[in-house]
Amino acid sequence: MTITQLEYVLAVAEHQNFTKAAEHRFVTQPTLSMQIQKLEDQLDVLIFDRSKKPIELTEVGKRIVAQARNIVNESNRIQDIVDQQKGFIGGEFKLGIIPTVMPTLLPMFLKNFINKYPKVKLKIEELTTEEIISRLNDGHLDAAIAATPLESDTIKERPLYYEPFVAYIPENHRLKHKTKLDVTDLDLNDMLLLEDGHCFRDGVINLCKVFKNKQDETFQLESGSIETLIRLSNEGLGMTLLPYLHTLELSEAQKDKLHYFNAPSPAREVSIIYHKSELKMQIIEALRDTIAGVVRGAIAFQNVQIISPISK
Repeated sequence: MTITQLEYVLAVAEHQNFTKAAEHRFVTQPTLSMQIQKLEDQLDVLIFDRSKKPIELTEVGKRIVAQARNIVNESNRIQDIVDQQKGFIGGEFKLGIIPTVMPTLLPMFLKNFINKYPKVKLKIEELTTEEIISRLNDGHLDAAIAATPLESDTIKERPLYYEPFVAYIPENHRLKHKTKLDVTDLDLNDMLLLEDGHCFRDGVINLCKVFKNKQDETFQLESGSIETLIRLSNEGLGMTLLPYLHTLELSEAQKDKLHYFNAPSPAREVSIIYHKSELKMQIIEALRDTIAGVVRGAIAFQNVQIISPISK
């Protein structure tokens, strides 16, 4: 049994196809198939049910894949240990970022990080929180930036910053003339939300639940992007809540529609998260230090109350 054979098994389990798995591993399909067959012969079991389309894992195959993932991750730690001993910060690093953080945070830190750590080859993807957790657990991401807490036993979280909620209120809204808001002023029935699947949406809903115990959640409109929510609000279709960093690039006319909360301001915790195996920690720490450094000056709020993105 070799690490290479286990990596081939994991590739087939992921792609459910020997040809695609071989392409992913940069080997020929006969080579990959032969190595998996040798492993099955050695173990005297079938890992894959080849009669199914797409290929499926057998029951024992599912257990083998789970263990193989642990073994491959642990084998990667050897190079990781050597890199840390040498103080080397480089190599490929796969980072996921949630959609409500990506457009504002990435421009703030990316150039600084690339200039400081030119040997790191960043591969960045915009992913939902659910996708991020799955890919961290499967070893397809090294780390991610997401709203926390996530309450996952397999994921570790290191807070980067605390980002307040800011209300964006159109001219015809009932709260237009209120200088400072209380969370008790919020009503889900006249609020524009991101569509289902966004953790920022969940945080807003929890904010209203915690402080109003409102049950009849009927929404006028839902959208896939914060920019669309702003445009819909400008049309008088309701108010919305924005993450604070999204407000920095608004026009002066748009900023006139911003309303802040009384202290403590409701906020979300944004963290760098990674698998409990703690691979590539030297790069994770470098990312954390770079991001925290650039964001600390942008967010002057100190008195905040964290709203979890996870429904209780």
